[in-house]
Amino acid sequence: MGAFVWIMMGIALWHFTIWLPDRYWGGIVGAFLGACIGSFVVGFMISGFTIPGESDTHLLTALEGIPGALIGMGVTYAEGVRRRIPALEL
Repeated sequence: MGAFVWIMMGIALWHFTIWLPDRYWGGIVGAFLGACIGSFVVGFMISGFTIPGESDTHLLTALEGIPGALIGMGVTYAEGVRRRIPALEL
């Protein structure tokens, strides 16, 4: 249940990427994967390399996914900038 909460927090934060230039490595899908993977990995590390069950999941479990989602999206954005992916201009 904890893994579900971490990934849902990553997806929630991913929705805010529409306000940034689309320079993510892999585009918006790359940002999505970065947020999901990052939130899971950091949440897993913060919880002591265990996944909390249904009875151990609480509000702080959701907050554990925030740093990972931001780190994951930051990594994909930095890689896209490094590869000089142009922003999609409409």
